Amino acid sequence: MTDFLAIDTSSRYLTVYAQKGEKSSLRHLPECAMQHSVILMDEIDKALKEINLTPQECGFFAAVTGPGSFTGIRIGISAAKGFALAAKKPLKPLTAFDLIAYNVNSKKFFVVIDAAHAHYYVCGYDGGKVFKEPCYLSEEEVAALCVPLFGFEDLPFKNYTKMEVKNCLKNAVERCETLSEDMHALYVRKSQAEEVLCANKKMGI
Repeated sequence: MTDFLAIDTSSRYLTVYAQKGEKSSLRHLPECAMQHSVILMDEIDKALKEINLTPQECGFFAAVTGPGSFTGIRIGISAAKGFALAAKKPLKPLTAFDLIAYNVNSKKFFVVIDAAHAHYYVCGYDGGKVFKEPCYLSEEEVAALCVPLFGFEDLPFKNYTKMEVKNCLKNAVERCETLSEDMHALYVRKSQAEEVLCANKKMGI
């Protein structure tokens, strides 16, 4: 496996995973919402130093591209892009859905992520491939889904299994084979500011 650095700032937690040969370092902070920009680089520095890995030695840089916190997503992507540009190495984009999907053995299932206000980001997988593109559903619509549901939060669904998110990043990075020269945020819906702007335009404000 190529040496790498992976970052996830897509939610209220922060995860940094670095690997060099047989050595690895996992940094996970479960509650750091609104602080990603302050603490991310320190956590990256600690992870790299723990296994004596330099950015130049990395074969690629990975980051979770969303959906999730609009600000958090941009912070993680910017960091990965900065390292990739400086080291002249490729990027490995991972969605928050991939983070769970690469750690689930069920044949057909949905990954569910809390989008607040009783709505959820949802993506369907069948045999390791996406059969339902990312979408934005109400709680009632998610509850009506008749296949297993997986995610990393406490959610109110009968057929739901909560995964330990801090352990998902490593497997997702190793199992995903996609490398790219660029990385873009995955926004399943518009930001609150954009939704307010659209609503105001419709009202002629």
